[in-house]
Amino acid sequence: MRTHHAGQAGAEETWSGRLAMRRAFLVLLAVAGAGGVGATPQGTPPAQVSGSYVFRTYCAACHGASGRGDGPMADQLRYRPADLTGLARRNGGEFPTELVVRIVDGRKPVKGHGGPDMPVWGDAFRNVDTSFDEAAAQERIRAVVDHLKTIQAGAR
Repeated sequence: MRTHHAGQAGAEETWSGRLAMRRAFLVLLAVAGAGGVGATPQGTPPAQVSGSYVFRTYCAACHGASGRGDGPMADQLRYRPADLTGLARRNGGEFPTELVVRIVDGRKPVKGHGGPDMPVWGDAFRNVDTSFDEAAAQERIRAVVDHLKTIQAGAR
């Protein structure tokens, strides 16, 4: 007869959750590398970084094309992706620009971003495509944050 200690069940759940997140992330990378997830654009990104392009390429698989947290990978994740269209509403009507920059960059931990489950996007943007250039990574972060401002509920 096998008995479980209270810690074993939690450890198994943590391991299972991490494994599911890693699988989901690998699928996301494979799909993004193969040309996209649903709304992912075809071809190469424009010379000037488009926040919409960055969002569709890196965020839409989990957060959905409209940013409502309903992307094709959402059900595979340990934590449901946030509805990004309500950021301003949840912050008293003001879009929390600097907080969102820190979250995307990885300086502000958020469940599902960073840590052992998923890489921090700031680090992911510092890659071969940007020649590991910090300024290019920050440009992508700012572009996606600017795009998020445009999709806020009630935004015009």
